Amino acid sequence: MTNTEHEVWDAIVIGSGMGGMSAAAALSRVGRKVLLLEQHRTLGGLTHSFSRDGFTWDVGVHYLSEMAPGDRIRALLDWLCDTPMEFTSLGSVYDTLHIGSAEPLSLSRPYEAQERDLKDRYPDEAEAIEAWTRALHAGREAMTKIFPTRAMPKIAGDMLDWWNRHDLAKWCARTTQEVIDDITDHPELAAVLAAQWGDHGGRPGKASFAVHALIAGAYLPSGAWYPVGGAAAYAEHLIPTITGAGGEARAGVRVDGLLFEEDAVVGVRTDDGTEIRAKAVLSDIGARETIETLLPEDSGHEDWKAELRALPSSIAHFNIFLGFEGDIEAAGATRANHWFFPTGQADVVWTDAPNGPAPHMTVSFGSLKNAAHDPGPRQKHTGQILVWADWATVAPWADLPPGARGEDYAEFKRRAEDTLMAQFESYFPDLAGLVVHHELSTPLSTVSFTGHRQGAFYGLDVTPERVLCDGLRAKTPVPGLFLTGQDVASPGIPGAMWGGLLSAASVDPTVFRHVRE
Repeated sequence: MTNTEHEVWDAIVIGSGMGGMSAAAALSRVGRKVLLLEQHRTLGGLTHSFSRDGFTWDVGVHYLSEMAPGDRIRALLDWLCDTPMEFTSLGSVYDTLHIGSAEPLSLSRPYEAQERDLKDRYPDEAEAIEAWTRALHAGREAMTKIFPTRAMPKIAGDMLDWWNRHDLAKWCARTTQEVIDDITDHPELAAVLAAQWGDHGGRPGKASFAVHALIAGAYLPSGAWYPVGGAAAYAEHLIPTITGAGGEARAGVRVDGLLFEEDAVVGVRTDDGTEIRAKAVLSDIGARETIETLLPEDSGHEDWKAELRALPSSIAHFNIFLGFEGDIEAAGATRANHWFFPTGQADVVWTDAPNGPAPHMTVSFGSLKNAAHDPGPRQKHTGQILVWADWATVAPWADLPPGARGEDYAEFKRRAEDTLMAQFESYFPDLAGLVVHHELSTPLSTVSFTGHRQGAFYGLDVTPERVLCDGLRAKTPVPGLFLTGQDVASPGIPGAMWGGLLSAASVDPTVFRHVRE
């Protein structure tokens, strides 16, 4: 039975991830009434937190860049939020790399400090290290030239791309590995330069170097930061901006289709049959997911759909949420993330789960980063083990709903968890003895929670084809329909926020005035 809401909203935003919340907040700031809809029971998308047995984990936030007072991203976030968020610096060292059997290497800020540290480790590669720094600067600049085109009329965007064609070809159209190979043939240094690819999910041999430069280089000016109160603080500060302008944010509402009039999108239909109308609809569920799940087959624009369907999904991952009791710093935990590549190779994922060890593992201790965390008398702390993996490891159960995947899947999970926990213990033997809770999530967990195809944590893979894809403009060829989030800009929280701002500006150009300030 169809139930039609009488109010016509200025905009409906589907999905409350960082892109959706940012788009909704930006439109609210310029006087638009926005309805934000989220399928999950909790708002925030991958910025949400969850709790078990007195422990709380942030699902998708391990650290953030460009959140120092005065940073551009921080200023834009302050404008979006009802009241400013607080962030804590992780200090000069934000990542520690463990490449094969080599001594751990700490990555520090700013650029000059990281250059010094790398030259100390690899003195014969000084020229290569200087070339890498120059490449990071140039790659970041090239990537930022693409962002404005996502919100421009097509002809203006095409002209700007033509003007910047040389930089785009040099930095956006080449992979991270191609750039590294031009700079050095030192295998360990090459692995170090590529190691942080997990921050954007693009394997070095496939990812556009410009994305790697944009994100890896983003930590060098002002370091890494963490939100006080954890990732849930994003929703706590952004949602009031929406509701304060007369909008609403509804959790537990699944959109299963779009409403059309004369080939234009005029609203959404929820899974209970409710029709809600709006002047614009913005989708934060992913570009591929938008065309596959929301658009009817006869909606036209087949060339555009084919262009997006040709883009592969980003990497999948396993995650173990750890709960500790005791002094974890004395046992080896740090605020910096730890990146382990036991084979000495950086371009690796877990393809034989659960039968063999993971060739890459990132370990993060969220409670040490959160200035608001109170460990209490039992010294309760949290951590995460993250392992990038091939979707094929869980594909046999992909068509089965949660709770109906059988004993073979349960056994698969037990073995995967045992394998990863044993590996963690080999890296942190003292910490392993303090673990009182561990809980595994698989790529299928990501699908269940976000709806992202093949558990793609970062949306579309950041290949050169995706970076240069003309079809990923915020304003789609379908009148009234807009894309937002990571796929419009770049992976990660700042990238999703930029996607939200670009989408909002495509709906209401007055947003541009605030972005330029």
